[in-house]
Amino acid sequence: MASPIMKHFAYEHLPAHLQEVSKPIGELARQMDEALPDGAEKSAGLRKLLEANDCLVRARLG
Repeated sequence: MASPIMKHFAYEHLPAHLQEVSKPIGELARQMDEALPDGAEKSAGLRKLLEANDCLVRARLG
């Protein structure tokens, strides 16, 4: 079962120019969620990826 935070990595609803930024990060988050055991470090890593995703999408908005 996916971690609850994974819902925040959805990118399909974004315009194409923002999906270009968000999709690779969302895919990496999914890979890490599937590959790593649940725990505090995985949760922290996924939160940091989400924070990076938010920052990079805002950077694209300019």
